[in-house]
Amino acid sequence: MKILGLTGGIGSGKSTVVKAFADCGVHWVDADNVAREVVEPGSPALAAIAAHFGDTILTPEGQLDRAALRAIVFREPEEREWLEHLLHPLIRTTLVEQLRSPGADYALPYVILVSPLLLETDQHHLADRVLVVDVPVERQIERTMARDNNPRDQVERIIAAQMPREQRLSRADDVVNNDQALSAVKDEVLRLHHRYLDLFTGKDGHC
Repeated sequence: MKILGLTGGIGSGKSTVVKAFADCGVHWVDADNVAREVVEPGSPALAAIAAHFGDTILTPEGQLDRAALRAIVFREPEEREWLEHLLHPLIRTTLVEQLRSPGADYALPYVILVSPLLLETDQHHLADRVLVVDVPVERQIERTMARDNNPRDQVERIIAAQMPREQRLSRADDVVNNDQALSAVKDEVLRLHHRYLDLFTGKDGHC
């Protein structure tokens, strides 16, 4: 089973692209979803985070207040490093488990790992090929502000903490331009899906 690593900066539209692959029957695992799972109430990771940052990063229900934590770690780089040191090994272990279990009836030769930090962490070592979802930086800012209701300066700090667009593109095996109509994006995904079927098995498929 081959692993396609799908990444892109915040607001690039990774979810849109992976859903198009899912329409072709491709199994996928999202590192952001896994990151939420490892800090669920009662988890050792959440207990460690609360002990380090204080109860102000918890909601009244005892869940992680991700917005409050994000505001801290993207304002204070040393705190972001502490958090990443705690969470990244846990996330990686869970990702591997979920990528290896697409279901007994799964017939395709590849699965997808979706991760905004694929290239910034050792997660890229899991991938046999890297697909980058790309949009201009200003479009990233616009989309993220509209989606998350975050101020522009916070979005810019998040983007600055991620790999620069040019460097990310230089490490891509393939690129999807997500600054175009949805129909065009789906056409690109379909073309890539058939290419991956050919690359990973030597056979063509259908979608």
